[in-house]
Amino acid sequence: MHLNGKIEPFILLLLLLAFSCEATSQKQPHVVLIVADDLGWNDVSFHGSPQILTPNLDDLALNGVILFNYYVLPICTPTRSALLTGKYAIHTGMQHNTIGASEPYGVPLNFTFLPQKLQQLGYRTHAVGKWHLGFFKEDYIPVRRGFESFYGYYAGKGDYFTHMTDHENFWGFDFHQNGSVFKPVFGQYSTEIFTEKAGEIIKNHNPDEPLFMYVAHQAVHSANEDDFLEAPQKYIDRFPNISFMKRRKFAGMVAALDDSVGNITRYLKEAGLYNDTIIIFTTDNGGPAHGFDGNYANNFPLRGTKHTLWEGGVRGTSFVHSRLLNKTSRISDRLLHVCDWFPTILKLAGGNLSDVDTDGFDVWDTVSNDEPSPRREILLNIDPVDNYGALRSGDYKVITGQVYDGHWSGWYPPEGEDQEIKSINQLPGASVVSCPPIPANASSNCQPAKSPCLFHIKNDPCEFYNLADTYPDILSQLMERLQFYNSTMVPPGKKKSDPNANPKLHGGNWVPWM
Repeated sequence: MHLNGKIEPFILLLLLLAFSCEATSQKQPHVVLIVADDLGWNDVSFHGSPQILTPNLDDLALNGVILFNYYVLPICTPTRSALLTGKYAIHTGMQHNTIGASEPYGVPLNFTFLPQKLQQLGYRTHAVGKWHLGFFKEDYIPVRRGFESFYGYYAGKGDYFTHMTDHENFWGFDFHQNGSVFKPVFGQYSTEIFTEKAGEIIKNHNPDEPLFMYVAHQAVHSANEDDFLEAPQKYIDRFPNISFMKRRKFAGMVAALDDSVGNITRYLKEAGLYNDTIIIFTTDNGGPAHGFDGNYANNFPLRGTKHTLWEGGVRGTSFVHSRLLNKTSRISDRLLHVCDWFPTILKLAGGNLSDVDTDGFDVWDTVSNDEPSPRREILLNIDPVDNYGALRSGDYKVITGQVYDGHWSGWYPPEGEDQEIKSINQLPGASVVSCPPIPANASSNCQPAKSPCLFHIKNDPCEFYNLADTYPDILSQLMERLQFYNSTMVPPGKKKSDPNANPKLHGGNWVPWM
């Protein structure tokens, strides 16, 4: 069949439009990855907390996808290493404890960080906030590991206003812009200045280039021992209903975090980036409840706290919000892990996963389209020094060994909760864990330091009922998987404190010293 001259240009125009639409649909998305530090399951109202209302987080979560069966690691450095490498902590040497400010190690340089991969794909990459992945040598700081800019602190904690921190009785200032100490922030509240910097990055970004911005908040980690809980009074005053003052101060810290996320979202809209942005919000671990580490986060009704492998220590608070999601305003009960973000973001950016060595999965179809998760199990961690480990497979979970002699293995209701407010403030559509009253034998029927315990997490999310004797075959299968992972583990990278790190030797600052 021959086309006449009038039809050919028309067909050509249609083809060009088709190619243009295809190119638009394949446009690299902007990604804003927000990490909250030590935020508990019960510290956000989209999980049903009537005590601390988080309207900005709620708006994004309820109009996005809430991740109900999403897991992190029990403490900071292991989770952040998994997030940026896509590897379980047992495979990077980060499985035991966190990196102290004076300890000479970090995530090994043979691991390529996510922003390094994204830079190869044309992304502009920026980091704001907390690092905590090693800084003893220059090669380990953020601007050497894939971020073109960094504005924040290297260590794991510090004062929210003075930005002073300590480790092994060494005190120093810890705030950096790119690779240099940055003193002008002294006296300014970290949550607010991190938000301002994120806004500056967004405002100055060329929308024709893809953006990856990693915002790792200090909030709501405890500060130094002289004043564990710090927030401007304007935030604390929002919670007169909380009678317990330490929990009220903590709520103020959450409010500042919630405002920050709301402002970052507004900045994206004002800059015209919002429609092409994927916002991922995640915690690094469960909340340090009931005074753990001087903090008053809360995970109730989940069991345990930060640094434990109970659900309260490793079940992460997370959601995804984006106009690019196909199915929104829903709660996903699919099994997901923090190391899944590496391959998921890389694939969305146009990367090739065939040559990527990862323990994660591309879970975008799961998140966006409610497809089944490619995951069947999650290694929650194995710590060969503290001698404890846990794994979830399907609906079952095995836990063996324990930390702190089991002292943080209980269930801790939020302090200072007003029962009248509780009945009024429940958020419609919240993603709530519901459990019956705590049985009298809930603590005694599982002694993981003596023998492994088995729980059916779907039916028993609060880990009341040990099924090890009821289903010995299932217990055996899960223990075999734990033993398999144990056989693949590299030794922990943990090092002793180095006196040469002392800030007194470096102008009063925490800086690379080797």
